[in-house]
Amino acid sequence: MQITAAAVSLNVDDPAASAAFVQQHFGFRQEMAADGFVSLAREGVGFNLIFLRTGLASLQPESLKQQRAQGLIVAFVVDDIDAEYAGIQAAGVPVTTPLQTEPWGERFFQVTDPNGVILQLVQWVHAPGEAP
Repeated sequence: MQITAAAVSLNVDDPAASAAFVQQHFGFRQEMAADGFVSLAREGVGFNLIFLRTGLASLQPESLKQQRAQGLIVAFVVDDIDAEYAGIQAAGVPVTTPLQTEPWGERFFQVTDPNGVILQLVQWVHAPGEAP
């Protein structure tokens, strides 16, 4: 198997609102859009982030049409979590989970987009199992 690209697709009520949020605060750019569909990319991320309108007729499998993106976290690894946190705060974005460091070395914070999708920025400050 040779995989040449990847994408994460999330069902939301308002794809344009989620897309605008990710473009404004996370530096993604729109690659494609149609009624009920927005595909975003960002240099170096390695996958497209796609927002689909809940109930979109073309969505398969049929059982997912009325499902919404819930119970998941879209995480992005960054080089300077403190600078990113300061930038998010300066932009006035409400923070869902404030900046914190887990014992295993994950330093992160979370925000929530207009459709309830949790977006997390994370920096590994030491390798798991390594002393802080």
